[in-house]
Order: sequence, then C-alpha cells, then structure tokens
Amino acid sequence: MIRIFVRNLTTRAFVLIACDTLLIAFAVVVAAYVRLGYLGARDVLIIENGAAKALLIAFVSQMCLYYADLYDLRHLADRRELFTRMLQALSSASFILAALYFWFPTLIIGRGVFVIAASLVIVLVLGWRIGFEWMSGQVGPRERLLLVGTNGAAVTLAREMFERRYELGVEIVGFIDPDPARVGAPILNPGVIGTLEDIPSIVRARSVDRVVVSLADARGKLPMDKLLEMKLDGVSFDHLASVYEEYTGKIAVENLRPSWLIFSPGFRKSRVVSASKRSLDIFVAGVGLVIAAPVMALVALAIRLTSRGAVLYHQQRVGLHGRIFTLHKFRSMQENAEATTGPVWASKSGDSRVTAVGLLLRRARLDELPQLWNVLNGDMSFVGPRPERPEFVTELTRQIPFYGQRHIVRPGLTGWAQVRYTYGASVEDALQKLQYDLFYIKNLSVALDLFIMLNTVKTVLRQKGA
Repeated sequence: MIRIFVRNLTTRAFVLIACDTLLIAFAVVVAAYVRLGYLGARDVLIIENGAAKALLIAFVSQMCLYYADLYDLRHLADRRELFTRMLQALSSASFILAALYFWFPTLIIGRGVFVIAASLVIVLVLGWRIGFEWMSGQVGPRERLLLVGTNGAAVTLAREMFERRYELGVEIVGFIDPDPARVGAPILNPGVIGTLEDIPSIVRARSVDRVVVSLADARGKLPMDKLLEMKLDGVSFDHLASVYEEYTGKIAVENLRPSWLIFSPGFRKSRVVSASKRSLDIFVAGVGLVIAAPVMALVALAIRLTSRGAVLYHQQRVGLHGRIFTLHKFRSMQENAEATTGPVWASKSGDSRVTAVGLLLRRARLDELPQLWNVLNGDMSFVGPRPERPEFVTELTRQIPFYGQRHIVRPGLTGWAQVRYTYGASVEDALQKLQYDLFYIKNLSVALDLFIMLNTVKTVLRQKGA
C-alpha cells in the first residue's frame, strides 16, 4: 500500500501540499497579528493553542482543496478553472469552519481573525499555484523514458503521461521500432526516433533513465541477446506493463502475458487481510444502515409516490468465484423496464427507462444504499470490482482476456475503477474498468480500501466516476 501512495504522491505533489499547509498556517498567523496586535496574537497563538487552531484551518481548507480536485495537477494549466475551483473550495471551508465554531466555540482562533485569514489564503494559495505551474515548467523531468514498441498500449502510456506531465514529471523521449523504415514516423510527440541498434547511443545522448519494452512487440521481434548485452552495459530496462501500472494505477490487459501475472509481486490474499477486510465491511455496512435508515425511508416514500411498482429492485449478479447472488437496489427505472428488450447496458443519461426520481437517485448514488445489506450478509464487500450481470459476464469473458480474474475477490459497492474511471456501459468501458480492477486485486489491502472510500466521497460529491 505504501508503494501506491508513493506512486500517486510524487515529489511535485508533495511540495504542493506541504507549501499549501505552510501558507495557510502563515496566513492565520499574519491575520492574528493584523487583527489583535502583537500581544493579542502572542496570547492567542501560544497560550490559547493558536497553533493547533491554525492547523485545523489548514486541514479543513486542504480537504476542501482535495475534494475540488485541486491536487490533481492537470487543473493547474487553466487559470480560470483554477480560480473558480479555489473559490469554491475555500467557500466550502468557510462554511465547515463556521459550523465547527458554532458547535465548538473554543476552536475560534480570535474574533475577526478568520475573515482576514480567508482573504490572505485566497491571495497566497492562488499566487503559489500559479508560481508552482511556472516552476514545474522550468524544472526538468525527474525521469526520461524510451519506449520500445509502437503498439496501442505503448501509445496509450505515452498519451497518459503527457496529460499528467505536470504531476508526474516524466518525459517520453521517443519510440523505438524494429523496422528501420518506421524511423521518423510521427506517433505522438515525439515519434519513432530509432531502431534497436540505436538504443545505446540514444540512451547516452538523451540521458534516458529507463528503456520500456512492450511485450507485445518483444515476442519474436526483439533480439533478446542484444537487449541483454545492453543491460549488462548499463542500460536500464523494464516491462511496459510494470511502468504502465506504476504511473497509471491500472494494469494494461492488452499488453499482458500470464507470466507477468505469475511472477509479478502482489496478487496475494492473506488470511489477515481477508479477515481485516471482512471486519471493516461488517462495521461500515452496519453503521451505514443505521445512519442511512431515515434517508432510505424517504427514498422509498418518494419512489412509492411517483411511480408504480415495487420500491426495491432485485437483480442477479456474479459474485465471488462466479457465484450468482441477488443484488438489491432502489428502483430507479419504470416497472418491468426490460420486459421487451431483455438485459441491456445501462446508460448515464438519455435512458427513457429511468424515472424522474430515479435520475436524482442515480446522480446521488442513493439507489445503491440497499446494497449495504449485500455487504453485511457477505455477498459483497464495501470495496471491490462492481458486480456485473451474468448475461454480460459470459460475453465479456469471451471478448476480454483475464476478465474472469476479477471474480477472485468479492464484488464491491464502490471500487478503484469507480473512483478512477468515468461512467461507462460498453465492452470498451468494461476493458478499461477491468484494468483498474486488476490493479486493485494485485494491491489488495485494508489501507487501499480506506483510500478508495475517501475518494468515493469526492466522486459522489462531484458526481463523477462509474
């Protein structure tokens, strides 16, 4: 689990978070001196635990920045979006802190201090973000990669790295193709810059840190003795599947070989992890059912008053080891919606089968609440791959390699694919989500489950995800 956080929390992201913390705390200190004077600020900060109160403001503010996606460094480039998200996040922080101060007056750092601090935070953090974007462009990449192979997986990796270049600090130097006639061919930016024989000179001339080999292009095409000679000469090689997993948080199925799954670290289901995960499921589902009971009663009433049919919808899904179980949801569609069509993919919008109340339930994920009972009785876990219908599983298993491997763990109410991928309902979307599911299974842990739960809240609030 530590490796996952290291991959996602790059040096640049860590610097951004740390400086945000210091700037927000600094703004509170400055506001205290401006509002209360030297003696008053000293008393507040030293005698009245002002430092802890300043850190509370920083924590709440940064949580709101996180839920506004302002630690996703791809949003730094658009100044208008940056400013809008910043105001939304800090406005939310103001409301949360105001509520805390109302219920716990002892947390107030000083009358009028927070208003001044909020203004300073907007100026300082916004200025810092703009400066950080500029510095990111000036600092060279922390790793330079040379891709051997030009198949779809290699191009996809290059494209994703380009989109996340500010966050990752990684540069794709170019592509290597065994065919000399392909040299100079454009792929992305850059294109094919050499053949296998050119790898050593390119590594030296362009300060390449790693040569990434696509296994799909390696079998029967790449001379392994030549690559071994380069390896012994100091050139660093890695599988594209490993690098793809490291930087994208998913496993590239299209470029995968069973041998990689067999010898790759991970994919371990220890008894300790299984017992801990099940204990967490029981606790979260039990508490969730108690807390959500009033909301579920209101949802049931709304469904009953606005459309004909049962309140709950029961559907067969594929669970652990391919076992069929009955999944429970609040009905969001018209009664007998599939009576004439049979099983069809659900769609995010434009589905005439969905009722007006059902549309609201889907957007807020309230239709999923009855699945807490599935979690409690052991059919599902709170976190895991989303369970699919048997009719679709048969077809997807035939079309997508390794699709059946997602059933080696309990399906989940939420999952890594749900917080990392947009809503989708097609074979291509199923392939994309499978890649995230395999990453989750490979790195299965309670800590990863907690991380996904935290991200699920953001996904629901921002109405994103699958």
